[in-house]
Amino acid sequence: MDQIVHKLQIILPGVSFVVHDSFYWSPKSSEVFYDNQESKENIWSLIHEASHAKLGHKNYKSDFDLLTMEMKAWECAKEIGSNLGVLIDEDHIQDCLDTYRDWLHQRSTCPGCSNVCFQSSSNEYKCHNCYTSWKVSNSRFCRPYRSVNKTISDNPPSKQRSYFK
Repeated sequence: MDQIVHKLQIILPGVSFVVHDSFYWSPKSSEVFYDNQESKENIWSLIHEASHAKLGHKNYKSDFDLLTMEMKAWECAKEIGSNLGVLIDEDHIQDCLDTYRDWLHQRSTCPGCSNVCFQSSSNEYKCHNCYTSWKVSNSRFCRPYRSVNKTISDNPPSKQRSYFK
């Protein structure tokens, strides 16, 4: 693991690498935190978090933006890994991305009618089918709770403005 960290420090001279019990990139402190136990999955995760640093990932505006950042970081990780002689298993990448896809699907599913909907603000979704709106946590690490703001009975379709004649 130390050899990979050393090589990553050469690629990313402005980034510090800190041994920790989990993997993440902190844009505020320009630090990559990583678990030092040697395994191929840990090496892949370290390279992935370093990729967030290389790509300058800081904030995301929507859940979909977060998923997009994760996909880009894995693409970058494959390139960095290739340059370091590390082949990152595609199934591992897809398993990691599936956790974000599943999280996004749960958050975007309407509690009123089970339709998958679009995010209307950083922590709110609105259903185009039954007009339910719900809030979600700002945290990507917590369970995707949905707090309903408005249901179909609060704002029935007959009261909606129609733009079609």
